[in-house]
Amino acid sequence: MNGADLDRLYMTQALRLAAKGRGRTSPNPMVGAVIVARNSIVGRGYHHRAGEPHAEILALAAAGKHARGGTLYLTLEPCCHTRKRTPPCVPALLESGLRHVVVAMLDPNPQVKGRGVSRLRRAGIDVTVGCCRKESEQLNEAYIHWITTGRPFLILKAAMTLDGKIATAGGESRWITGEEARRQVHRLRSQVDAVMVGIGTVLHDDPQLTARLSSRTVRQPLRVILDSRLRIPLQAQVLSTKSSGEILIATTGHASKSRIEKLQRLGATVLTLPAEQGRVSLRACLIELGKRGITSVLLEGGSEMNASAFSAGLVNRLRLYIAAMVLGGQDAKGVVGGVSPASLTDAWRLKDFHITRVGEDMLLEATVPHNHSRSL
Repeated sequence: MNGADLDRLYMTQALRLAAKGRGRTSPNPMVGAVIVARNSIVGRGYHHRAGEPHAEILALAAAGKHARGGTLYLTLEPCCHTRKRTPPCVPALLESGLRHVVVAMLDPNPQVKGRGVSRLRRAGIDVTVGCCRKESEQLNEAYIHWITTGRPFLILKAAMTLDGKIATAGGESRWITGEEARRQVHRLRSQVDAVMVGIGTVLHDDPQLTARLSSRTVRQPLRVILDSRLRIPLQAQVLSTKSSGEILIATTGHASKSRIEKLQRLGATVLTLPAEQGRVSLRACLIELGKRGITSVLLEGGSEMNASAFSAGLVNRLRLYIAAMVLGGQDAKGVVGGVSPASLTDAWRLKDFHITRVGEDMLLEATVPHNHSRSL
């Protein structure tokens, strides 16, 4: 096995370690580290959660004196700034006696962005950048999007029939998909920073929007509701389960102050945001969430909210759970509402899509490119 193959082998192990932090490190990225000396792994580490030691610090602690003269495989450029809860990692690497550092990708954070690598090189450490870069970028796609745009990475999730229907004309949608698909959605909720729906979903389905898993340590997402006139019932389940995560209700200037005060007394945070066509501006809401350190949002809205998200060019990833059934009917609810384009050239073309089996259903995942936009 040549040197490049060995680098990929060890970096792949570092990436697997990094993935163990999924859903716990935000707003920090997931990072894994492996230290190799004399052809053996002498230290491993990954970032467990924000505010705790970084991956390279844990790997150095595990390696101890064996790190001297060794090679560190790191899935993301080491930090060198102090505007955070933990000390910078570069000084510890400089003191470790490492000979070589292999970095998968540079950190797009403007406070780092090549500075960590430059400091290591100036100190005489040999640094290689780019091994498994694509895999590292995919692992931290939400963090990268948040850092570069200021908005959280938006995942649009829906359960639909083979003919693209998410509900009957009367609104019945429970349950289109099976139990295994629903369990997977609960795991996904525990891995994102926020779950978002519109007031229509709350009024019709009265959801809890929680991650209901067997683990007692499951991380609950922020629950975000877009409600332009604060029509949410005070008895809604999402308001009666405050112990299962924070609640943020985004509204507009049309909402009454007395209604805002009632919801605040129930423990909800109420934000007044700009309106677009009478509704809460989804873009303004995402920008505000980004300012609050929310890096990923799972959109579980209805067809009209899905249309708004697509029309604004805000959807980053699509997750469609597809049941082996056909509903039919022009009046049944489609996964994306709005108005159909006049030409196929205006359709949204997906990329990087793949399909997997989830119990009795299928899951289609795809990336939504942002090279054009249109109104729906």
